[in-house]
Amino acid sequence: MIAEIGKYSVVRELGKGATSAVYLARDPFKDQLVAIKLVKTGNESKLSRRYKKLFLAEAALAGKLDHPHIVKIHDAVIEKEQSYIVMEFVDGQTLEPHCKLDKLMSQQRVVQIVFKCCLALDYAFKNGVIHRDIKPANIMLTDKDDVKISDFGLALNVGYKESDSTQITGIGSPAYMSPEQVKGHPLNHQTDLYSLGVVLYQLLTGRLPFRAKNSAGLIYKIVNQDPIPPSQVRPDIPAQLDQIVLKSLAKDLFSRYKSGGEFSQDLSNVIYQIQDDAYDTRQQDSEKFRALRSLSFFRDFDDVELWEVLHITSWEMVLSDDIIINEDEEANWFGILAKGRLKVAKQGYTITTLEAGQCVGEMAYLNVELPKRSATVIAAADCELIKINNSALAIASEECQASFNKAFLRVLVERLAATNRLLLAPS
Repeated sequence: MIAEIGKYSVVRELGKGATSAVYLARDPFKDQLVAIKLVKTGNESKLSRRYKKLFLAEAALAGKLDHPHIVKIHDAVIEKEQSYIVMEFVDGQTLEPHCKLDKLMSQQRVVQIVFKCCLALDYAFKNGVIHRDIKPANIMLTDKDDVKISDFGLALNVGYKESDSTQITGIGSPAYMSPEQVKGHPLNHQTDLYSLGVVLYQLLTGRLPFRAKNSAGLIYKIVNQDPIPPSQVRPDIPAQLDQIVLKSLAKDLFSRYKSGGEFSQDLSNVIYQIQDDAYDTRQQDSEKFRALRSLSFFRDFDDVELWEVLHITSWEMVLSDDIIINEDEEANWFGILAKGRLKVAKQGYTITTLEAGQCVGEMAYLNVELPKRSATVIAAADCELIKINNSALAIASEECQASFNKAFLRVLVERLAATNRLLLAPS
């Protein structure tokens, strides 16, 4: 490992990529730790020239952005064989780990984080800077639970005299790009607000609003499809937060937030509707996870899939004799019985009973061409029912959907076998 970069003494390597490495170093004059992004510039290949242009775009911001929620750039040095940017050292991690279903933060904490990002982006735009690559990997969460936006390598510096030459295409993160960005249209600050809306969606639900098997499919969805409201993926999300997320992801610029200030104002209004952090949702989630693991329906699901199930379900208490499903009503959900017993009836006659671990109403998911219920379901005792919205499962991971389909197939085989035993039993 190298010992020095310019006047800075290197402490250790923090990370390394194809064209650059980041080091923790000490500034001998200010006696403080800094992060240094070192870029090799000796190679004049097309790729190297492109990343050099990215470096120049970020270097142009040295000293320009001074905001508590933006990583400060202290210095930029461009030499023949190597160039480097000296940045504020942030002791923490990115938001990436908190986008996983088993590591989601509380809704209140998510709103607070995105609120601070709104303020930072609003400040950057007022100083002539559009980030253009907002994503969880570029948002740092410090050890003191503060927020810092980093990596302005793709930034459009409106006030920089070389701004036209820094509008680099072909680099970025398509899943977080706005419709106008994927179409190659001119951009303003609203593209960053859209990307932040994607981050908000992912931090709340553990998944992206649009997913596809290839870039072409993803771009088509970003441009043409509306996202499923977050509350259909995570039922405990309040309606007003749903509206904020969907407004941030509006395809029409006139419908999207006009500024980070407007975005942050709506977030500040909704935070009081969200359960306080003191409420131990993590403990509740752990209890529900154990309950799912104990049910026969979920016996072939792995832990990651079970955490995914946990966040797309709602849990309801049903009193004895309550009607859960009415025959011939429209259907858009199915359920798994967690506790209690259900009675299934058709035209007033009981045809079967269901115990804990069995599913109910699954034909509404398996056969979308038959949207009406074929039987009435009544609670035969006090019950706890796990409800799953069809649209939420439709955007679940392929692995989770496959496990549900496998479980449904097992249920159908078991029911068919039980029917055969009844038919073959001596009268």
